[in-house]
Amino acid sequence: MTQLQHTDALVTGLNQQSLAQLPSHVDTPTYDRSALKAGIVHIGVGGFHRAHQAVYINELLKTPGSEQWGICGVGLLEGNRGLRDILKQQDYLYTLTVRHPDGKIDNKVIGSMIDFLFAPEDKQAVINKLAHSDTKVVSLTITEGGYNFNPVTGEFDYSNPDIINDINNPNDPITAFGYITAALKLRKEQGLSAFTVQSCDNIQHNGHVTRKMLIAFSKEQDKELSEWIEQNVTFPNAMVDRITPASKKSDIDYVVEAYGVSDEWPITCESFMQWVIEDSFCNGRPNWDTVGAQFVTDVTPYETMKIRLLNAGHSVLGLLGSIHGYGTIDETVSDTLFATYLRAFMDKEVTPLLDPLEGIDLEVYKDTLIERFSNPNIKDGLARICSESAAKLPKFLIASINENLVKGHDVSLAALVIATWCLYSDKGVSENGAKLDIQDAMYKELNAYAQETIVDPCAFLKLTSLFGDLENNDSFTVEYKKSIAALYAPNSKIKTIMQAVLDQKSN
Repeated sequence: MTQLQHTDALVTGLNQQSLAQLPSHVDTPTYDRSALKAGIVHIGVGGFHRAHQAVYINELLKTPGSEQWGICGVGLLEGNRGLRDILKQQDYLYTLTVRHPDGKIDNKVIGSMIDFLFAPEDKQAVINKLAHSDTKVVSLTITEGGYNFNPVTGEFDYSNPDIINDINNPNDPITAFGYITAALKLRKEQGLSAFTVQSCDNIQHNGHVTRKMLIAFSKEQDKELSEWIEQNVTFPNAMVDRITPASKKSDIDYVVEAYGVSDEWPITCESFMQWVIEDSFCNGRPNWDTVGAQFVTDVTPYETMKIRLLNAGHSVLGLLGSIHGYGTIDETVSDTLFATYLRAFMDKEVTPLLDPLEGIDLEVYKDTLIERFSNPNIKDGLARICSESAAKLPKFLIASINENLVKGHDVSLAALVIATWCLYSDKGVSENGAKLDIQDAMYKELNAYAQETIVDPCAFLKLTSLFGDLENNDSFTVEYKKSIAALYAPNSKIKTIMQAVLDQKSN
């Protein structure tokens, strides 16, 4: 067993052998992990996957007859090397600390992952695993940016250097599309059935988007193969939901105290969990509905509700709260003004756009969101929430803005959020002078356009790849310019500006 130093005592590392010494209050795998097959290969093993899909599978594996649905993780990026090393050392086990709003904690060890392949070291091993007959589902959490579409047009971006590499070098892929296409080609040549490609990312119509992007890519590389993919591969849409903050040292310390072993990369998450899936699988599927997931014929209204309310709500709090100087979601929403602003945004600029949804009371759903955001035991950092905003906001927020403008509705609350994003991208500091941790693949472009705001208040909106034609919409720019003027005024305070917008909205 691996021995790790913690404080003044030697602590045993988490692995298959050390499971037997865990306290009785820890929920551990009750199934024979040595009997599992990897029916699922998951690309992009982040915290969300380990708190969501892998947890559903962990529960399913407790039912005899589900042994074919183990998970093999895949890391495509050099940054995944450390995770691979840790998971391998821990026999692919990890701890899950589930924190309820009332302070209750559920402690679990998740055993559904049985292997992890690190693509930069052996690309062919990844292709072979995807092509293996045991693989029935290839699932993805590769973030919004990983789907390689233009956020305004929705079309595939052929100018990406990695995509150019993968089109020209099919046996030396870099992207998820390159690996999946290479594996499907092998399966076609070997006479094997296709696998289902299942997106688990927060993208509206994530299955349709994945299908469109993969077919666009494969058509450029191999037209005959692309036609086979169109005919044989399915891409179910799904709505996923569970707030999962980035792991911190305090999470590692907690596991030692509560479990009596050391986990070098534990996961902490909220108690709420939801997964709504379109039942469209070409090569069999796990019975996720027996462990809490929901299979439906049309995921669209569930996706829209979640993306426009929860994900957009996160961005509202993240950007406004960052400028004020808050650090976490719960800290931000515990401020009455921020909670009031968020609820007004949800009530007045999102809810009127949503279709009725059978079995969902929107007022209760919004109440639940506020409760979840307020959970003091989930310290979800605003830096994480605001990361890759350029990939998120076109779907989460700008889509609602455009729809409201078409309907002639007021967009003053959202306009302040976009203006705050401009200030955030321009200055990079909170109003108390603290440097913000900005993580965005488009940061250089965002910063360049935002810096021109001093000479042109609408300069940020000229980034048409994100904002489309918003710069030329007078109904939007009137409100946007008001917010820009207020934000860039000497000694401006975000809370004062928020209150002014709320007052305007109520008049």
